[in-house]
Amino acid sequence: MERWFGLLTDKLIRRGVHTSVKALEDDIRAWIDSWNENPRPFTWTKTADEILKSLTDYLSKVTPPATENQQGT
Repeated sequence: MERWFGLLTDKLIRRGVHTSVKALEDDIRAWIDSWNENPRPFTWTKTADEILKSLTDYLSKVTPPATENQQGT
């Protein structure tokens, strides 16, 4: 479900120019109707191990090293 909402966001909300909430709502409903006419299953392209390794690599880059002053937090 989360990936479906990601697609909706990427393909419609971020790319769209909506002049009102009603216009946005109409576009979302049309996108949902189109999706339901031709639903497509999601296919994972990476294994769980590949995803976890990628996440571990990313976290090691963005997490600052622990210092003695950070103990107990």
